[in-house]
Parts: sequence; structure tokens; C-alpha cells
Amino acid sequence: MMDFAYTITTNKSFADAERDVQNAVAAKGFRVLHVHDVQATFTEKGIQRDPYKIIEVCNVKYANQALRADPLIGLMMPCKINVFVENGKTQVSLLKPSILATFFPQAALDAMATEIETILAAVVDVAK
Repeated sequence: MMDFAYTITTNKSFADAERDVQNAVAAKGFRVLHVHDVQATFTEKGIQRDPYKIIEVCNVKYANQALRADPLIGLMMPCKINVFVENGKTQVSLLKPSILATFFPQAALDAMATEIETILAAVVDVAK
């Protein structure tokens, strides 16, 4: 099975890890498009869970290249970085952009996906 995620465990608090990720996203030339507060959504429905946020990030230059190669790549966009608490520890996880190459081999995006993955893995590492 392909390793589809890059995940780190940090001693930082959930809030600090989330803040550091969002700041690093901007510093690396990406933009936070939206933050889904999964815990808040569940709480609205009466379900309690540990903190969990899905941070959607994008770089328009890369997004444009990908969509020109194959418009269906939009089904896997934007890139997602999740910050969550599991077993009392804060985790930060990136859906690896290189997975795009396996779903869309005809788009020949291996090099670009690897470049994005390197950048976003560095964003995740800021939360260590």
C-alpha cells in the first residue's frame, strides 16, 4: 500500500501547532483557503471529539499547472494539512501531493508534485 500521508507528532499544544502551520503556509508562498473545524461541527451535532482541523492550502501557480494538465485533478485539490489530537498527542498530517501522480499518470506531474510535497512537508515540520 502506498504511503499517502506524512505525519508528525509534536509536543506543542494543538493551538500552537495549528498557528505554526498556518504561519508556515504563508511563509512558503501558499495561502490558507479554508480551515474546517471538525470538532466544532461535531459538537453542533452533539458529538464530542478531540480537537481536529483540516487546513486547505493552495499555491495558484501550481494549481494552474495541475488543472491545465487535467481538470479532474481538481477533485483532489486543494492540498490538505490536518492538525488533530489523538491519544492526548498533537498530530500534524499532510496528504502527500505525490499521490496525484499515481491517480493521474497521463498528466506527468511527478516533478511538480514532489516539489510541492517537499515544501508542504517543511510546513508540517515547523510544528515539531
